[in-house]
Amino acid sequence: MRRRILGLAAFGLSTPSLARAQEVWPVRTVRLIVPQAPGSPIEIPTRIIADHLTRSMGANFIVESRPGAGGGIGSQYVAQQPPDGATFLATSAGISIIPTLQPALGFDPIRDLDPVCLMCDVPSGLLVRRESPFSSLPQLLAHAKSRPGDLTYASGGVGSANHLAGALFSAMAGVEMTHVPYRGVSQAVTAVYSGDIALIFGSTLELLQHVRQNRARILGVTMPARVPALPDVPAIAEYVPGYAAPNWFCLMAPKGLPPPLMARLTTALAQIRSAPELQARMAEGAATARLDGPAPLAERIAEEVPKWRNLVVQAGIRPE
Repeated sequence: MRRRILGLAAFGLSTPSLARAQEVWPVRTVRLIVPQAPGSPIEIPTRIIADHLTRSMGANFIVESRPGAGGGIGSQYVAQQPPDGATFLATSAGISIIPTLQPALGFDPIRDLDPVCLMCDVPSGLLVRRESPFSSLPQLLAHAKSRPGDLTYASGGVGSANHLAGALFSAMAGVEMTHVPYRGVSQAVTAVYSGDIALIFGSTLELLQHVRQNRARILGVTMPARVPALPDVPAIAEYVPGYAAPNWFCLMAPKGLPPPLMARLTTALAQIRSAPELQARMAEGAATARLDGPAPLAERIAEEVPKWRNLVVQAGIRPE
């Protein structure tokens, strides 16, 4: 054994260095809580990240759904867990609306959670099924203005990112549409394809595959400008000036995660950014991988909370 240690020392590896290399995460199983129904778009990057962390962090990272209250149930659950590295929240831009829309939960993402990182920026698109009578955004807007309330749009629940995108569209375009919430995005998309609902504002990470299969078409994207992966699809802002409802997915931790654990995790996440399977899946869905540490996420949430608070008040949105 002494000979082996001496050999390691020859390569600049002391026994303390070896111990650090073999250091494991403080718990054996880590849960990444997704506060939406199973099958939500958030699971796509979350599962890829969980697989990589399982291989690099000395623990088993698993994805678990805890839906309800527009993401509030799962988010509140994570906020109530000890900051011991055993539980994290994998969520979307909808986290910014919870304090306003679900005040009874007594939950605030800035006060009760630590930002870990943005997972990815994800454009959303105004999607209609292939058989829809609307082939362009101006055509849809003309219909909405001439027949207030006639157009229906689906979402994965009150306060979800696709609900907020639709509510903002209605407010800024000066049209009245009828919101129909479902228990999860998958059910909402199915309702559009069956013809029960006219449209949905959905994540391109999930919906682009349906467009490529000629099952649906995207009339506009919610980013401030056109998306390079969809150069022929206009930004909604081209017809509704100032409109922007970009979606994003992120990781957060219970408040008080020890700095050494945060540092280890963010370092490991940054190394995943260039993973071929993550890059391929992001490109396929017109998304952009981030994994760039706590600061950009903290800034994003601080900007988004007041924006959506104003919309909730102006649009009179109420929880389910």
